[in-house]
Amino acid sequence: MLAGQLLNGIVTGAMYALVAIGFSLVIGTLDKLNFAHSEVFMVGGFLALVTVSHMPWYLALLVIFLVGGLLGLLTEFIAFRRFQTQEGKITAALASMAIGLIITDLVHKGWGTEPVPLRVQNEWLQTGHTFFGATVLNLQIIILIVAFLLMAMLHFLLHKSRMGRQIRALAESSVSSSLLGINVRGVTQTVFFVSSALAAVGGLLVAMRGGAASSEVGLTFGLKSLAIMAIGGMGDLRGALVGGLLVGIIEALIFQLGMGRLVEITAWVALIAILIFRPHGIFGGGIHAQEQRA
Repeated sequence: MLAGQLLNGIVTGAMYALVAIGFSLVIGTLDKLNFAHSEVFMVGGFLALVTVSHMPWYLALLVIFLVGGLLGLLTEFIAFRRFQTQEGKITAALASMAIGLIITDLVHKGWGTEPVPLRVQNEWLQTGHTFFGATVLNLQIIILIVAFLLMAMLHFLLHKSRMGRQIRALAESSVSSSLLGINVRGVTQTVFFVSSALAAVGGLLVAMRGGAASSEVGLTFGLKSLAIMAIGGMGDLRGALVGGLLVGIIEALIFQLGMGRLVEITAWVALIAILIFRPHGIFGGGIHAQEQRA
């Protein structure tokens, strides 16, 4: 049914957006590309293996949010803290890639290279409801609620809090922020913590929906979210949300048309098509440009 596929597309798009927003937050604020972000996303699924089966899903979500944030802080400390120049940014990006490869290797050592089944001890999540001829699982509803609630909380953090004002100031200029007395290192750590925490929660939601944790998801789902960030506009949080939902719905429609083999290249074809006509993405300009348009 078309309605069911559209719902699947929205759910998938919300998860894409959750991960892409993490990419956008770091690039839009700090002008840095964290290649370990996809692997933190992947780790969220494997953390679900040791949390979801031993505690309620909402407590598992909180634990994974915190652990993902700590991985972000570790990445910032190892790969990014010492590199501030333009040349150093390239070195930092490569260092974050190395961290991602180490994380992947550790996951392979602990769980192997094959997908590991995830059993959610909650039958209510698998209960379905019928709307307009489509079956909607409680799990799908929870995924949408969690994804959009986290994105709303991030919007509140950026636009309604003191920390948000500092983050937006840092997006304008780190030098000016420092001169104004802003703790640049503390704000940077907050950005890494929040972005990685969102990625880890995204990994949890993907694993719960698919019923398995896979070490390959960082290279597929995670890198696809990087393309979605570029589709929406580098560093633009609204663009990450719109791009994620757009790609998710297009993938669902392609699957509905019986062309499921083309789903995996949808985001990349969309990226090329968007960038031909809008080189800066759908919105573009980053966090500070959002402020100018507001």
